[in-house]
Amino acid sequence: MSKSHTISLIQGDGIGPEVTNATRQIIEATGVKINWEICEAGAQVFKKGLATGVPKETIDSITRNKIALKGPLETPVGHGEKSANVTLRKMFETYGNIRPIREFPGVATPFSGRNVDFVIVRENVEDLYAGIEHMQTPSVAQCLKLISRPGCEKIIRLAFEFAHSEGRKLVHCATKANIMKATEGMMKRTFEEIAKEYPEIEAQHIIVDNCAHQLVKMPEIFDVIVTTNMNGDILSDLGSALIGGLGFAPGANIGDNFAIFEAVHGSAPKYAGQNKINPTAVLLSGVMMLRHIGEFEAADLIEQALVVTLGIDKTYTRDVIGDAGSVSTTTFTKAIIDNFGRTHPEWKHREYKPIDMPKIKDNQKAIEIKSRSVGGIDLFIETHNDLEEMGKRLTDLASATNMKLKLISNRGVKVYPNDHGTKPDLTDCFRCRFIATDSNREVTDDDIMQLVSLVKKDYRWMHIEKLNIFDGVAAYSKAHGED
Repeated sequence: MSKSHTISLIQGDGIGPEVTNATRQIIEATGVKINWEICEAGAQVFKKGLATGVPKETIDSITRNKIALKGPLETPVGHGEKSANVTLRKMFETYGNIRPIREFPGVATPFSGRNVDFVIVRENVEDLYAGIEHMQTPSVAQCLKLISRPGCEKIIRLAFEFAHSEGRKLVHCATKANIMKATEGMMKRTFEEIAKEYPEIEAQHIIVDNCAHQLVKMPEIFDVIVTTNMNGDILSDLGSALIGGLGFAPGANIGDNFAIFEAVHGSAPKYAGQNKINPTAVLLSGVMMLRHIGEFEAADLIEQALVVTLGIDKTYTRDVIGDAGSVSTTTFTKAIIDNFGRTHPEWKHREYKPIDMPKIKDNQKAIEIKSRSVGGIDLFIETHNDLEEMGKRLTDLASATNMKLKLISNRGVKVYPNDHGTKPDLTDCFRCRFIATDSNREVTDDDIMQLVSLVKKDYRWMHIEKLNIFDGVAAYSKAHGED
């Protein structure tokens, strides 16, 4: 007899109530005892004036129950408040987003019969999705890409442990470390270090654009892909297209203490209330949830009934075959329940095991260094002044300090001194790199304040980045064209 579970249920926006209710009916039909605590988040909460989109009652429910099943939440595009989806992931430190991609019998795609069966393990709380953005000037915006060593270690260990839990033998790490050598490079270096602790699993690094290329060309070569936040978001949508679309793409947000299960797709408001949406993605998220809470038999029962419904009975919603011949959400839901106990002869059963959640040091100082110094600063300035005039003026101002102007860059390209002869287009946001006049002398905070106090008389400045040197190695990137 199944034990009772209390689970927070966020029905979501748009099509959310339809797909979560279908999932709830199917799970309850297995006999698993679940007490659902209905919670709010998303559009209706934003309309009440709560900027986070997540009320305290919802936070309290998830805090108590540790587990949530969530429908899609509406996120304003290009304006408005932050995504409530991202807020929930970050508030509960669900640092791993696990997104299975597996082809289904009976769902015809250009890749049918290719044995597409891989899982994307996406870092879930860092990267550009930290959401730290500023308008540097009226015409230049910036977004900070934050990648931490502990964050990399947690997601990489989770990927290897997940591979263990499903008996998978290959983990790829997809990064853009060839361009972003500090941030994406940290993910690559951490992967190569951690992989040595899992010799029974093959580990390969792959550049993310090549990963996207190979996913379309040879998707069957992949088993587990671990990657940074934005890369994972993009690759998992690509992956869902290989197997029939977002209607077949489940997901699990996993952390040390909490887990939130949700589909990859959005709220699709134009289809809301029409009883024609495919609930499979949320249903399979519910299947992942059942395995997470140890209800493996119920999870297998639902999965097999779904595969029979699709692959043998050829029962489809409109996203698979269009309006002609398709069934409603409620009819599809009933068909799955009616198929409990049936199995599909071609559906390979996996021996699922609970994930052994990785443990790392709870220590912000994850990387020990022997020495550190500051070799200068990047000072970001807003101006429309002539470039040559600005360069000469900043050189003169710095001459009264212990620093000197090395270069000025615009959008990452060195534009002063212009010793390469090209003339790239300029914005009104310039990075001015000042370095120590004496390379044997460290730049101090007093040196920095003195320089800024002189520069601010002539120019509007936005922010400062110290040019750190850790263990004798420059911990900052060069501008394109910099010596």
